[in-house]
Amino acid sequence: MESGGQIGTGDPPPFQPVEPGYKTALRLRSAIFWSILAVAAMILDRAVLADTPLAGALPMIAVVIGLASVIFFPAKTYRRLRYRLTDRILQVTRGWTFHTDTVVPLVRVQHLDVVRGPIDKMFGIATLVVHTAGTHNSIVTVPGLAPDRAAEIRDIIREQVRTDFE
Repeated sequence: MESGGQIGTGDPPPFQPVEPGYKTALRLRSAIFWSILAVAAMILDRAVLADTPLAGALPMIAVVIGLASVIFFPAKTYRRLRYRLTDRILQVTRGWTFHTDTVVPLVRVQHLDVVRGPIDKMFGIATLVVHTAGTHNSIVTVPGLAPDRAAEIRDIIREQVRTDFE
């Protein structure tokens, strides 16, 4: 178990980045979303704007915004997602427009999941899902972890929770 995180016990461990495959998975998810939106914009354009001076504008806007979303936003999201685990807390920081710093005391953890969807499997990543007591932020996720690392963190937290109740 990594130590630190308490006043007087030294510096807490540094924040860890998630796997680089997470950035690629974000790009693919974004590309799928914007492709569907661009097709919908083309259909709407043909149905509503075909005989107007704005014909073709709606799909073009969707493609431009979609390309920007696929190229720039995943890299920013990836760079801002960090986590650290101490003997008392799991801390996750994320966000480049709106910064979120979530601190989960391990004694509040109810149960843990490691989730891998098809895109996650393609890029060798997993998401650790931490369910906590309470209502606000009762589910905290750490996406983009290597599957082995996600399972390792799950097991560390599970063991910590078990020893706290003994």
